[in-house]
Amino acid sequence: MCEKLKNLLFIQTLVALLFASAAATSMAQSAADSQVAKATTSSKTPATSMEPAPVFNDYRGVKIGMVAKEVRSDLDRYLKAKGDKQDFLVVSDNETAQIFYDSAGKVTAISIDYTARNGKVPTAMEVLGVDIEAKPDGSMYALKRYPAAGYWVSYNRTSGDSPIVTITMQAL
Repeated sequence: MCEKLKNLLFIQTLVALLFASAAATSMAQSAADSQVAKATTSSKTPATSMEPAPVFNDYRGVKIGMVAKEVRSDLDRYLKAKGDKQDFLVVSDNETAQIFYDSAGKVTAISIDYTARNGKVPTAMEVLGVDIEAKPDGSMYALKRYPAAGYWVSYNRTSGDSPIVTITMQAL
């Protein structure tokens, strides 16, 4: 009888520990979710005057929020295809761009591709205002948000001997 009582007490203790462990895990997950939620919503809060201004704020005079008519009049010589939602530009063998529009015809995103074959490509410092460390394969990626300006800018460089650098600006 004493052995059965010990086993019963052991099982009850084990069950209690399992419940306590599950409760602790649940509370930790809840706290982590709360931190993620705070981090996610904090990027939407108004920026303070301490926020640095974007280094890259336009592409050949085109800015987020411009109307398609202005863009096309400024960059008509490079325009290869146009549409209600997107224009495609070819500036040279080493530079192309896509301009994206919302339903009102305003620029919502700009994506520029540079090839390093025969030309100079922008550096992360020129685009983001900071140097970024290359991965072991030579590729690079970074994104900076500018809530006060209303957009983000990313810098992406592929690996290889002739990397492609893509710079993207997009409205928040």
